[in-house]
Amino acid sequence: MNVMDAHFRSFTREVLPVLNREGIAPLGMKCFGDSFILKSNTVKPMECLHYCLNLPIAVQITGIDNQQILDQALEAARTFKPLSEPEVAGILERTRPAALQGKFELYKTTAHFDGTAHNPQELG
Repeated sequence: MNVMDAHFRSFTREVLPVLNREGIAPLGMKCFGDSFILKSNTVKPMECLHYCLNLPIAVQITGIDNQQILDQALEAARTFKPLSEPEVAGILERTRPAALQGKFELYKTTAHFDGTAHNPQELG
């Protein structure tokens, strides 16, 4: 779930409401789409993090691999305040043109993140 998900094959719109209704605690992932979303130049990292923290999820998994990214995640947690509807709408409006084809959400459109596609021997 991320700032582009709402526009293309949306987990946030199609699955998240069902999980919440059924009492299943959703785990947020792909906040940055492995940096591809940031490469779209439509949003800043803190906007991505705050947007995801605003969703009805149990936890946001950010993929921390260095001190700078850890500091960024801690800052996002410290500074987070629920986003207003106009703030969410503004983020989604800015990301919409880049998001429509899913080109920045490679985990939805390619085998780039599919471990079995890269390692078919693991399928047995």
